Amino acid sequence: MKIVKVTYIAKAEYVAQNQKNIQQVMADLHGINNKDILYHCCLGADGKSFTHTAFFKTDEAEQVLLTLPSFKSFQEQLKASGPETPPKQELLTLVGTSKELHN
Repeated sequence: MKIVKVTYIAKAEYVAQNQKNIQQVMADLHGINNKDILYHCCLGADGKSFTHTAFFKTDEAEQVLLTLPSFKSFQEQLKASGPETPPKQELLTLVGTSKELHN
């Protein structure tokens, strides 16, 4: 399993568009219903800090997300918006979970 966490701070004027782009990615992921991907995004209390966490059962599952047109568009638009803090990627190791991630 591969776990990727990405954090960044969007400009205040871009937050609403960023949320729309993320919601489109989520809708597309729901549509393809790939059981090997668990992906979520949270907005921080400051209203502009985003944390994305993706759990991939396989390398192929990660490629599904990375090649999704809505995900590519989300990334391109975020970069073009000039975030206050650029995306920082971190690889994580799962210690435990209250539920099975990939059934």
